[in-house]
Amino acid sequence: MPENRIDIEQLEWVPIPAELSAGLARQPLSKRKLKQWMLVLQARGVPYRTARDGQHWQLLVPADRFQLACEELAQYEEENRNLPPPPPPERKLHENTASTIWVLILLALFHNLAIHETNPFGPGLLDWTALGNADAGKILHGDWWRPLTALTLHSGTLHLVSNIIVGGLFITRLCWILGAGYAWLLVLASGYLGNLLNALVQSPDHRSIGASTAVFGAIGLLATLNMLYYRHALKRRWPLPVAAALGVLAMLGTAGENTDIGAHLFGFAAGIVLGLVCGYFFNQEKPLRRVVNIGLACVSLGLVIVAWWAAVGFKIG
Repeated sequence: MPENRIDIEQLEWVPIPAELSAGLARQPLSKRKLKQWMLVLQARGVPYRTARDGQHWQLLVPADRFQLACEELAQYEEENRNLPPPPPPERKLHENTASTIWVLILLALFHNLAIHETNPFGPGLLDWTALGNADAGKILHGDWWRPLTALTLHSGTLHLVSNIIVGGLFITRLCWILGAGYAWLLVLASGYLGNLLNALVQSPDHRSIGASTAVFGAIGLLATLNMLYYRHALKRRWPLPVAAALGVLAMLGTAGENTDIGAHLFGFAAGIVLGLVCGYFFNQEKPLRRVVNIGLACVSLGLVIVAWWAAVGFKIG
């Protein structure tokens, strides 16, 4: 008895639409989707062909297998709908260099005021460093302003310039991602938390000054946000931003005889935590409106003024 064979070349082939709905519309597929569907049909024993349509592809099956193929592919898509979740779209950057430059200029002007112990409130000199340094013992006894005021003080010009250069590089990028007001508020918060945590583990007579705690907070923030917001570009290398930040911490945060390693480490850790909170609770697809960022910038400046007002008022009072 002769064998009954079906000549696959004589079958009527129809394209599977990308939306898997009924009909014979010529819907193109991406190459990635084509490969996935080919594997599904191969596993289910459904014959298929491929055809090129410009930059896209088509997947064709015999007409009598069309319904089965659509059902199998629909089931596959349903089971793999959220595996893995799609990466977030790339965040739009906003040019904010000028705002960072102005803040750093104000920091330099205040350094000139503090280093000469200028007293704008009355006669005599005012020891800004004594009033505002991160004195661990006094912080633990209620001087809440010191973790913040210490960020605005520096031991000398070299200390100031190094923080301006390093901080300017990282904070400018952070402002481009988040907006100036939002970025500076998070930088201040990371610096404050870093100094506060450092006071908890240091001896009561420990004192420190400098914006470097906030600078390393900015590095931690930037590394975390880059990992969260741009992991679609990094693919499997998504941990690289944090690894690079740890390298920066090791090179810059532990060098020098008078380096406060604890403050740098806690500032960096605070930046990572705040970055995770920021990335989790705030919609990365819709940056804050300009008016909101202006408001947050005013809040940031206001916090520094209030902290120094408390420090100076405590001295005068």
